[in-house]
Amino acid sequence: MKQREEVGRTYAIVIATETKVAQILVRNLEDRLKVRLQRRAKRNGRSMEAEVREILRNALHEREQPRGGLGSEMVALFSGSGVCLDEPIAEIRDMRMEIPDFGS
Repeated sequence: MKQREEVGRTYAIVIATETKVAQILVRNLEDRLKVRLQRRAKRNGRSMEAEVREILRNALHEREQPRGGLGSEMVALFSGSGVCLDEPIAEIRDMRMEIPDFGS
């Protein structure tokens, strides 16, 4: 960074020689969220900007896995919980459901 003085004022001239990196501007951030972010950054010894980068890295670090159908997701959710099936449950499509009358 080069500096020059002009009439009693100091001006900073920044010359970027590195490759450009992506920048994100977040607007309309709630004050409470900003305060929590500031506290978290201070607790971790980082600037708010560095803390946001770390949060984004961690959030996106997990490998995205293709989602299955509802049945597959339910089996995956409850697998190992003691529910055992001898054979897969057949998927029923285009079944008309009767709504029960609980009033009678």
